[in-house]
Amino acid sequence: MSLRLATFNVENLMNRFDFSGFRNQLHQDRSLALFEIKDEAEYRILEQARAISHTDDTRQLTALSIAAARADILCLQEVDNIQALNAFEYGYLFKMVGAGYRHKYLSSGNDSRGIDVAIMMREETQDGQPIEFVRMTSHAHWTYEQLGLHTPELEATGNNANERIFRRDCLEVDLKIGSVPLTLYLVHFKSMGSPRNGVPGREATMPIRIAEAKAVRQILEERFGKDKAAMKNFVICGDFNDYRQRVVIGGDAHSGYRFEVANETLSCLDVLLADGWCENVVERRPEIDRWTLYHTRGPQERHLCQLDYLLVSQGLARRNSNAVPDIIRNGQPFRTIFPPGQEVERFPRTGWDRPKASDHCPVSITLDLV
Repeated sequence: MSLRLATFNVENLMNRFDFSGFRNQLHQDRSLALFEIKDEAEYRILEQARAISHTDDTRQLTALSIAAARADILCLQEVDNIQALNAFEYGYLFKMVGAGYRHKYLSSGNDSRGIDVAIMMREETQDGQPIEFVRMTSHAHWTYEQLGLHTPELEATGNNANERIFRRDCLEVDLKIGSVPLTLYLVHFKSMGSPRNGVPGREATMPIRIAEAKAVRQILEERFGKDKAAMKNFVICGDFNDYRQRVVIGGDAHSGYRFEVANETLSCLDVLLADGWCENVVERRPEIDRWTLYHTRGPQERHLCQLDYLLVSQGLARRNSNAVPDIIRNGQPFRTIFPPGQEVERFPRTGWDRPKASDHCPVSITLDLV
């Protein structure tokens, strides 16, 4: 009995306009910054026109990426609300895959922008086994104090003991595939952000992601038992905003690019992967071919890294020792620098920087549950 599972950060699947750029230039789209705008009323009109004109191509590419993942169950990040997800599925995805993802679930989390984790699923797997939704549990309300996870490092970042751990949520979804139980944990950890007082953003925000990872493991171990959890059927899915490796890019298009794998000494992933508790199945791919995001702040700072994960329980990973995940990169913009041999044919109308399917790539895998 097999299941095709995927995770994808769809990058701001919104059904509302963001006008904050009028007062905060950091939120203003670069195209509007080219024009002299006399007042907020004019800004709102232009921002609406800009957002609508960009959205159609973007969501066609998003839908193409999802269709290419061929998933029975799709875990999503950066979804505004269930209405936005329904509109996207009906208006874009349905045209490519038909009446596939009839069931959608989302719970409002803690993100200040209102972007949440969500799940879409078919009524049955590709081999005909029914997919049954059993229950859904949000853990967005948990605080550092309640789980005993507050540290001096968190205090130094301005996070008090009574603040909520998850920047979005850890959404627990119980399913039955055929008669076999499967539990998914949907997460979207704290973003790295920009440097703070000379400290790199990833380093400055690391204590928050480590606490989130510890909370996920604690939730699982309290539910299934500390000694039994690793053998249960679970997968932790989502955007961890962290990595254990990067592919650092040097050189240029004229002299040729160089690609060097660099290992990190610390990552929030270490909390969940310690002792083989679960496995990052993407690490079954070659080191240089694990990336799901291209990061750049200009020619002096470029790398490829994995931010998107399917962390499979130890027991489930052992039963699927030969399963290797796919990474769908056809929706990446043309500015993304691919290592030799990894180039793909881009989806139609993909741009140099935009439109694109997302800044992230979907990751999908086929797992045998029994």
